[in-house]
Amino acid sequence: MSKAAGLLILDYWVSPFCQRVKIALNEKGLQYEDRHENDLFGGKSELLLKSNPVYQKVPVFLHDGKPVCESTIIVSYIDETWSSPPLLPPCSYGRAQARFWADYIDKKVFDATGNIWRSKEVNVEAKNEFIGILKQLEEALGDKDYFNGATFGFVDIIAIPLTCWFLAVERIGGFTVAEECPKFSSWTKRCLQRESVAKALPDPEKVYEFVLMFRKMQGIE
Repeated sequence: MSKAAGLLILDYWVSPFCQRVKIALNEKGLQYEDRHENDLFGGKSELLLKSNPVYQKVPVFLHDGKPVCESTIIVSYIDETWSSPPLLPPCSYGRAQARFWADYIDKKVFDATGNIWRSKEVNVEAKNEFIGILKQLEEALGDKDYFNGATFGFVDIIAIPLTCWFLAVERIGGFTVAEECPKFSSWTKRCLQRESVAKALPDPEKVYEFVLMFRKMQGIE
């Protein structure tokens, strides 16, 4: 990896949004400092509150001390600042399409997982909504290896960290993504073979344990 001075991520280990930033930096071959926020529920660091006073959430990416917030915006910033290898398609239409699907993923996927794991009992409506979202993404993927085509890129980076929460969703919802959406499952396995992805993502079993803990904290079980 090449060195780029002054790169810092304010991070929380289970956040798929933080993982997006790490994957983008890994794809660019950049070294960075990863500073973990130990208590997002009660004791956020002064640096986080100062760097993101509006939302007070991770991730925050600091480049030479200048904060950039919101994961999709951060990934775009990284791609514009370090242009090689590019994460977006070369043509303006391709870039617009990639941004459309990134926006779709941002608006749909994580909330849909929450609708399942926050339910006391199996929520069939939430499960069907989640599967429908993944099937829509399968249509967008088509027969391509990645959403960009033959190369791993922007939309893949936005989507793949969310899959770490799928094991929890499957166990609580009583289904498997592999059976319901085999093309999406194959894409997930393909992405996980990349070093930039594998070293950025947590063990889904650990995420499942976190979800169970959070459910108890919220009085769900």
